[in-house]
Amino acid sequence: MELRHYQQASIDGLRNGFKSGHARQILALATGGGKTITASELIKLSIAKGSKVGIFCERRKLVEQFSKTLDTLSIDHGIMMAGHWRYRPQSQVQILSIQTFARMERLPHFDIVVIDEVHAAMHKSLQKYLDARPEVKVVGLSATPFSAILPKYFTNIINPITMRELVDEGSLLPYKVFIAHEVDTDGVKVSSTGEWDVKQLGQRASVVVGDVVADYLSIGQRLHGRKTKAICFSAGIAHGKELVNRFLEVGVMAVQLTHESSEDEKQEIFKEFDKHDSVIDVLISAEMLQRGFDNTSVEHVILAKPIRKSFSSFVQMIGRGARPHDGQSFCIIQDNGGNWMRFNDDWNKLYGDGVTELVGNGDEKTRKEKTAKEKEAAKCPVCFALWTGGLICPVCGHVKKQQAMVEEVAGEIIEFNGLVEKKEKFSSEYKEAFYQGLIGYARSKGFKDGWAYHQYLRRFEVAPPWKKVAGEITVDVMNHIKHQAIKRAKGAKK
Repeated sequence: MELRHYQQASIDGLRNGFKSGHARQILALATGGGKTITASELIKLSIAKGSKVGIFCERRKLVEQFSKTLDTLSIDHGIMMAGHWRYRPQSQVQILSIQTFARMERLPHFDIVVIDEVHAAMHKSLQKYLDARPEVKVVGLSATPFSAILPKYFTNIINPITMRELVDEGSLLPYKVFIAHEVDTDGVKVSSTGEWDVKQLGQRASVVVGDVVADYLSIGQRLHGRKTKAICFSAGIAHGKELVNRFLEVGVMAVQLTHESSEDEKQEIFKEFDKHDSVIDVLISAEMLQRGFDNTSVEHVILAKPIRKSFSSFVQMIGRGARPHDGQSFCIIQDNGGNWMRFNDDWNKLYGDGVTELVGNGDEKTRKEKTAKEKEAAKCPVCFALWTGGLICPVCGHVKKQQAMVEEVAGEIIEFNGLVEKKEKFSSEYKEAFYQGLIGYARSKGFKDGWAYHQYLRRFEVAPPWKKVAGEITVDVMNHIKHQAIKRAKGAKK
């Protein structure tokens, strides 16, 4: 297999690191960058020199995925797992889960150890093993090497390419981010892990279940003209069940995966979702899809789960949709948890600069919550897409104005021009035409009629009594839409 240029640079960097005395190193590549392929090529070089290699995986699914990659490279290997058909203790390369390793009475001998998803795999049993084997060379693999324990065991990090560079060269997809209706986390208790209490968070998240589903449909229709293939991260099992039911009610086939699902059930669901013409539209899980889920046909990632501290969880989640596949030029991120705003500064640094040092503080600090004004200023007032700079929305083309010449008051327009004020009352005919113009605009943009209802209510402070008929999109209608954006922009500056 021919390696990509940065994958070969990764191998060269690791080999040079070993030569320089760094016995324990981390290879940091973004999700979708090919960490497993790169590590497998390094393993091939190692076994050619007679080295015995141990591959430690955080859970069973990752064991099977790593095994599949080794098969593609024709690397003979065994899997140390009770009853596994691939139990081959004589093989030079062995794969085992951390759970299996923790139960072993006799520790196996390895010359080189590869630790997959090292930020999550450094359990006490593995720490004990590494403490007792200082001579063993170790390579940790991670897209998010932010665990506080890592600087204790690793002395060098190889990060040959940034996410920005991977996107620019087409190896990863760019994101279109939507700051959607958000879960209210105010007052939710914090658990011993530093994250919000699962039970309370699930109760809060249930309030926006309908919004999550409506946002999914609206965004998919706007960008693709259809339902999208999505994965959704829920705030617990109960919340996931509610999401499944609500999706099904509107004709979206949704399936939930939990730790309660049998292994056969999991495999059957994964097999179906992997199909190009899968009957499953949305796959829902609280955490199971966060690591080791490598489906390349995911178009849409829904963050219905607010994350308080774990930046690595945030990056792992959105990375599930980054892998390119035929016909896809971007991945949709729908954030109903306020996560993008919470981790925006850290994300921009990681995206542009990569990981340059092992500091272990990525998941320990609590991010400052953005104010309501900051959140409003960060998104398009029309389609809720994240503003990426400039005055034009990257999704719907809405223009953000910097100065307002017209201030709106209920029932009248007050036009300011120096010292002159002009007041104008509105007739019933005008209001009806205005409402129908809003309906026409909403439908032209793929919005629901409810959007027009709220715009009319905002304009006249009464509910529209008129029929939902699409009318002419007049200059007054367009001015109203623009002025709403202006007011938001002005409010954000205060």
